[in-house]
Amino acid sequence: MVKTNIDPQKFETFIEINTLINSYYADPRALLQRILESATRLTGAEASSLLLLNPETGNLHFEIALGSKGAEVKQFSLKRGEGIAGWVAEHNRSLIVNDVTQDERFQPQISSSIEFETSAILAVPMRIEDRCVGVLEMVNKTETGQFTEDDRQWLEIFATQAALAIQNAKSFQAVRDQIDILKDQMNGVKGFHTLIAESRVMQEKLELVSRIAETDSSVLILGESGVGKELIAEQIHQRSTRRHGPLVRVNCAALPEPLLESELFGHVKGAFTDADRDRTGRFELADGGTIFLDEIGDLPPALQAKMLRVIQERSFEKVGSSTPKKVNVRILAATNKDIAKAVEQREFRSDLYYRLNVLPLEVPPLRRRREDIPVLAEFFLKRVNQETKKQVQGFTDEAMEILLSYSWPGNVRELENVIERAVVICDRSYVSPAELALERAGGSGSDHQYEDKSLKESVTLFKRHFIRNALERHGWHQTETAKALGIQRTYLSRLIKELEIT
Repeated sequence: MVKTNIDPQKFETFIEINTLINSYYADPRALLQRILESATRLTGAEASSLLLLNPETGNLHFEIALGSKGAEVKQFSLKRGEGIAGWVAEHNRSLIVNDVTQDERFQPQISSSIEFETSAILAVPMRIEDRCVGVLEMVNKTETGQFTEDDRQWLEIFATQAALAIQNAKSFQAVRDQIDILKDQMNGVKGFHTLIAESRVMQEKLELVSRIAETDSSVLILGESGVGKELIAEQIHQRSTRRHGPLVRVNCAALPEPLLESELFGHVKGAFTDADRDRTGRFELADGGTIFLDEIGDLPPALQAKMLRVIQERSFEKVGSSTPKKVNVRILAATNKDIAKAVEQREFRSDLYYRLNVLPLEVPPLRRRREDIPVLAEFFLKRVNQETKKQVQGFTDEAMEILLSYSWPGNVRELENVIERAVVICDRSYVSPAELALERAGGSGSDHQYEDKSLKESVTLFKRHFIRNALERHGWHQTETAKALGIQRTYLSRLIKELEIT
């Protein structure tokens, strides 16, 4: 219990943060930062950390660190039971150590690595339903040099608030995930897909999509297989004035030529064997809306001439008929082929190409927009969780590193398949490299991670992996690692920061 003689400043801060918990649920990190700042100020600590426990690995990660060496501290992690904070996490009990040199639980590696002298530590567990989810740690009492029981009691109150913030954030995220899944399901019912794009290059493409959507000109969408060309076509349609009309899709590579012509333009009764009634084609179905011609590069030469007429005159004739039929339709086309080269080799009509290529739009491959990989992976994981009734929470650091370094020759479609398989076979809380099985799925990250990169990018990636592996071999002890690598420890510390190794 808190003492009867309550410090007014501490109580006022407690009320303030308690109010903020209900307003910062969408930004839990900002709230945790605020809690740690208040706890540090009111306990009179020189530095402080908020560590979160990874339930899968049992490791404690420095989520927020304050003080002169805060940025450097965040590159470390602790095993459960390691150091003062690790002991607190393992035993789920608070601890005051006012002379760390006399306590065998204290491990000085982090302090020595960042050249910070630690004399006293106060650490308390953050609990959700009596389960430790992290640790608040205060370092060095600035005025008296000694942390007190009063400090411990107040820090435990702040730890309770931090745990409440984490719990609220998890609840909010669960609701938001459910909303995202429902939106995705509703999009599926309407025939559309959810487009996930966080990278700058994709945001720029979407800005271009908005401008393109305002016109009625034909668009040629270019890009490798699996990058999401159909999703871009959907976005153009949904942002256009035709959004209330139909979006009709045709895969030009999926049907043989006789069936494709009938599929596109329809036929009249008796046009050929088995034509026992009139058939409405896709162009007619798209009247007033948009037609999306996927794999246009595979359109047979005989149909290319008829397609050119549709674009020029917005009219066509059904198979077996000589009566022109007018349509009001916007044409979006896509291909993963080098269609300009096909024109040079006279495999594709140049006049049709120029008619389609009024507004060209290239969708970059996934390896050129790696910022999208984490959000796409999380999106697919949540969707598969929903479909399979599983509760996989995320990815280990090693698994995410593999996802980020893999070249993804199959792009977003391959990523979706890999995540689906991983979640289905995963029997733990977090997907690990074993479940990803990317070596068997078409090459490991190490085989492909340097493709389509500049020399500078490749060297940086190599250095990051090389140094991270060295740190792991030496238990993340920078002094030992630097000695093994034959470099100064200060230089290693700078490399860790520059290369963003965590």
